[in-house]
Amino acid sequence: MVEKINAALLRDMFAAGAALLDENKVGVDAMNVFPVPDGDTGTNMSMTLNAAAAEMMACKEETVKAIAGSMARGALRGARGNSGVITSQIFRGFAKGLENVKEADTAAFAAALQMGVDMAYKAVMKPREGTILTVAKAAAEAAVKLARREKDFSVFMQKVIDAGDKMLAKTPEMLPVLKEAGVVDAGGKGLMIIYSGFKQAIDGGGNFHFDFEPIQAEPLPTAASMEGISTADIEFGYCTEFFVVHLRPEVTEELRESFTQHLMKIGDSVVVVGDDELIKVHVHTNDPGKALQWALRMGELSHVKIDNMREQHRTLASDGNITEMPKPEPPKKYGMVTVVAGDGLASVFTDIGVDYVVEGGQSMNPSIDDIASAVEKVNAENVFVFPNNSNVILAAQQAKQLVEDKNLIIIPTKTAPQGIAAALAFMEDAEPEDNEAEMLEAITYVSTGMVTYAVRDTHYNGLNIRKGDIIGLSDEGICAVGKDLPTVAQELLAIITNEDKGMITGFYGEEVSEDDANALCEKIAERFEDLECEMHRGGQPLYYYIFSVE
Repeated sequence: MVEKINAALLRDMFAAGAALLDENKVGVDAMNVFPVPDGDTGTNMSMTLNAAAAEMMACKEETVKAIAGSMARGALRGARGNSGVITSQIFRGFAKGLENVKEADTAAFAAALQMGVDMAYKAVMKPREGTILTVAKAAAEAAVKLARREKDFSVFMQKVIDAGDKMLAKTPEMLPVLKEAGVVDAGGKGLMIIYSGFKQAIDGGGNFHFDFEPIQAEPLPTAASMEGISTADIEFGYCTEFFVVHLRPEVTEELRESFTQHLMKIGDSVVVVGDDELIKVHVHTNDPGKALQWALRMGELSHVKIDNMREQHRTLASDGNITEMPKPEPPKKYGMVTVVAGDGLASVFTDIGVDYVVEGGQSMNPSIDDIASAVEKVNAENVFVFPNNSNVILAAQQAKQLVEDKNLIIIPTKTAPQGIAAALAFMEDAEPEDNEAEMLEAITYVSTGMVTYAVRDTHYNGLNIRKGDIIGLSDEGICAVGKDLPTVAQELLAIITNEDKGMITGFYGEEVSEDDANALCEKIAERFEDLECEMHRGGQPLYYYIFSVE
């Protein structure tokens, strides 16, 4: 019987939770309400947990505080999408609740779960019941009550999961949109999978634990050997090394070879060796995070080591002293960062003055760290951020925690057309609060329509939708369904236009030809005679068209 959770078991629990979610993320993705091809709750939560697990595996201190803290830090930086951000806040509060705990009994664990729920609720501007928050709260409240009498962690954790599952089953009654689609809340389901992983580790005793002798790093080259080499000559800047342990049963030679090929696409000096129990990986890359994410598909990570080779070079070339860097340019007053998918749409934003484009949005929500890193690259005192996706807004807001020397102003744009309108409203001579007010007003004048396809059968808003149908989405949700792309596009525009509108701008996606887009533009011009129509290449994935009507 397990009555106390020490650092080693806590590490195992987090690793098991991340692994179990990763195995089931596709099923969680399929539970998204909208049948669009970017339903990614499971993927976002899994990537958040994988980033957290990678940080935790690199933690050398074997204390409950250190393990929980590293997990929380990794989750915060790797959080993607609303579900991922909320999950990161749950574990952030959980870690805070364990700061002064050497070994957690059920009472301490329950208190930490409750603190996680409290922090998650605070992170969401307008919490909605029937979501992951509700499920987390039910589980935590049950834990607090159970801890008064139940000391066996296996029994305790199962009852906590049962309470969460019971509330999960009620989520369709709390959110009609879930009931109509015939699903429970995807984020809540993902959280219960994580907690189920916790119980697996508890029931498995120490089976998840691993311990290796410290890796001996190879000696660095001498300063003399670095003479004449510029840091610009270092194509891939991060020397990344780690072990993959506790390999999953499905890891085959073909999977290892595929993993190696992936590494070769993002770097060089690739070494992947090992046996049936572990794999040692070495790669020079500019994106060590991708290497770690791919590796997590094969097992758990151990002894992660990432060295900045450019920094090493500067230190060695100066015989132990870092080369003096050029004096930085003084920051400008304003900068702008946007999140968007599609090279055409990215070009539109840069053409109207946006400093940095974070690739992402539909189907690939950037992490908090991605957004914070983009902001850091903009040499400005005040930086406006346009998320352009309702599932990115929360991550953008949380990025403020990672940026200390800039004033981040998040404009809660939910679509690319809103982001474009906000950027166009920017005034160089205005004060930050005046610019914010102008941008917020500008996005209210824009109506957005998007055309994509259904990935599953469902019933929504009185519409019977079949897998493969063309669907049109307005700011209010799915409003047009059919088999013919041009017809659905025009039906959608008929719904979102009115006599106050004067311009339709369309952005066609990567699967649409220029000829087809121009042909549709002509049909739109004929049908909506009082509105001007323009069509531009957006290059966005998954969405055939994105329309801006203003």
